Amino acid sequence: MTRPKARAPGAARPAARPPHTPAVGFVSLGCPKALVDSERIISELKVRGYGIAPDYADADLVVVNTCGFIEAAIDESLQAIDQAVKENGRVIVTGCLGAHPERILAKHPKLLAVTGPHQYQAVLEAVNAHLPRPHDPLVDLLPPQGIRLTPRHYAYLKVSEGCNNRCSFCIIPDLRGKLASRPLDDVMREAEALVRSGVKELLVISQDTSAYGSDIRYRPVEWRRQAFESRFLDLARALGEFGERGTWVRLHYVYPYPHVDGVIALMAAGQVLPYLDVPFQHASPAVLKRMRRPAHAEDTLERIRQWRRTCPELTLRSSFIVGFPGETHAEFEELLDWLDAAKLDRVGCFKYSPVEGARANELADPVPDEVKEERYARFMERAQAISTARLTAKVGKRMRVLVDRIDDSVAIARGPGDAPEIDGIVRIARAGQLKVGEFANVVITESSAYDLEARLAHPG
Repeated sequence: MTRPKARAPGAARPAARPPHTPAVGFVSLGCPKALVDSERIISELKVRGYGIAPDYADADLVVVNTCGFIEAAIDESLQAIDQAVKENGRVIVTGCLGAHPERILAKHPKLLAVTGPHQYQAVLEAVNAHLPRPHDPLVDLLPPQGIRLTPRHYAYLKVSEGCNNRCSFCIIPDLRGKLASRPLDDVMREAEALVRSGVKELLVISQDTSAYGSDIRYRPVEWRRQAFESRFLDLARALGEFGERGTWVRLHYVYPYPHVDGVIALMAAGQVLPYLDVPFQHASPAVLKRMRRPAHAEDTLERIRQWRRTCPELTLRSSFIVGFPGETHAEFEELLDWLDAAKLDRVGCFKYSPVEGARANELADPVPDEVKEERYARFMERAQAISTARLTAKVGKRMRVLVDRIDDSVAIARGPGDAPEIDGIVRIARAGQLKVGEFANVVITESSAYDLEARLAHPG
């Protein structure tokens, strides 16, 4: 799991507030789904008239939105709580780690409150209890799209909460509950508001995007005088209307179910970005069975070949676990052989570590740490070689990119195959008059293991 860096209180860069306005500091940790939770809480705080403090000293209290997925994330969350308590003292904890309050309260018994993930109302009630709501709820006007913690030109669009899968290494269903999808028209209203506010890229997220709508029986809705069902393919088709007008639509956390094939045609037609984030996790059928992964019986290599026949420009990103309990040398070699055949564009890898409450902890034959390290190094070396070759093939080609920032005269941008914060970048020398949040046409001039160099393309 890739996690954004911690954001200091007030990372949304709020406008200056009048004197004596009660102010809340905010630290947001974890995945993009947690970031969306933070945006919703901050938006509601602003609606209620609270200021968002730029640092601990200016905050009347601090909210820490935590991650509790793996031990490294738990450690980072506990460190953030420690710092907030030290720097401010009045702290509310929420998020995935909050689902285990005893672990937090054992160290910090004087916290103002501890709540679990996506418990927005409980957080707001705790803030109000310890920091009374301002008399004037219109101190700050809230934009229609709410407060976002991402740059103005891209935004995460969360289509559901929770997960119905029961992977043996994961406790997300215990932390966030069962799958709870939003009706399609509700998602589209948010997407429309984001695009109207200037967003150029929508990043669709959930725990299992390909299962979207199954919990609400694919509820039929009407959007813009068209009939849709609240299901994955219809959602992609509806969002594709923005894609046809130039907005990037990027799909994350998609499992390789057969019905995903229909979305690839939308990518080939230019309605949705030719990018798919598929959490394969492993390739050995025996390991996948022990992991209890959904779609583990699918012939994923053949599915990938079919996808690329339909959409040759498709970029595939995935993440894998090495050193899962019982993983043999032969099963690891099977993973490497699969990776060679699949030739995935963007790959992340994690060394298995036990997660409190996960069923995988009960599995026999744990892999020694030194073997995990060796397998991780071999896997990443193989993945880097594949990435290098696939990026080299892009040299000399034209590409449309989205500018994320300007460093002196160099623009740092991303192409269709690059999600923010987790994938590579495109550096554009002598960027001229390019501005952050603008699209630009470039020609790729050089490549490295993960990034590209480019120049502005001549018109025509």
